[in-house]
Amino acid sequence: MMTAATMSLPLQEQAEVRTAVAPVLLEVSGLSARYGKVAALTDATLSLRAGQIVTVIGPNGAGKSTLLNAMMGALPTGATASGRIVFQGEDVGRMEIEERVARGLSLVPEKRELFASMTVEDNLLLGAYKHRRHGEAGYLDQQDFVYTLFPRLKERRKQAAGTLSGGERQMLAVGRALMAKPQVLMLDEPSLGLAPLVTREILAIISQLRSTGVATLLVEQNARAALQVADYGYVLEMGEIACEGAAAVLGADGRIVESYLGVGRG
Repeated sequence: MMTAATMSLPLQEQAEVRTAVAPVLLEVSGLSARYGKVAALTDATLSLRAGQIVTVIGPNGAGKSTLLNAMMGALPTGATASGRIVFQGEDVGRMEIEERVARGLSLVPEKRELFASMTVEDNLLLGAYKHRRHGEAGYLDQQDFVYTLFPRLKERRKQAAGTLSGGERQMLAVGRALMAKPQVLMLDEPSLGLAPLVTREILAIISQLRSTGVATLLVEQNARAALQVADYGYVLEMGEIACEGAAAVLGADGRIVESYLGVGRG
């Protein structure tokens, strides 16, 4: 519960207090991945709390996408992973992707993977497929929630996804993932190919998810933008976590600034 003393703190510090006492939803320990004989990820360890935004930054080829795909069970054929992925106290590391989604994990991949010929509305409803199939009430409430977050999607709900702008397609990809009512939302390079203004808009909307309790794991090459919206960050280099800390602390670290914050937009 937020005390009067806590409420008097700056907003950033209030957010840090909230996430510090929130329950841990996801714990990853010793996660490694290989593509044949090539090690792409080595002994990664991280955690997410309810309502927390955690970012993983690093250069191209550092293993950021591999980390998300290994956590989601979405590595390509022939790749292998080891380690523990514990979600709400249960090891989900051997579960199929569909089982992980059903338990509350969602991934928005870098390529977004929308159905271009289908309408915005139908793409969203696909995200709620399991809830609809099981006859669960409230999946349309989730659609209303997505439209509240992304009013532009509601305006274009009868429009084919393939006719949307890049920013709108990213909004739709995030919205579709939210239709599954995730507790942990993983985003792979959501700013890829987008103008700085659109990137800021999407990240601002993502920050609103804090109030819903959804934890967000944000993988970004645009380190400056990622650290500005995140509560906590990890730096990935050559498949290993090189350092970690509060996002504000990483953003003020001279080595991080020199190595990463001069790169990327915004």
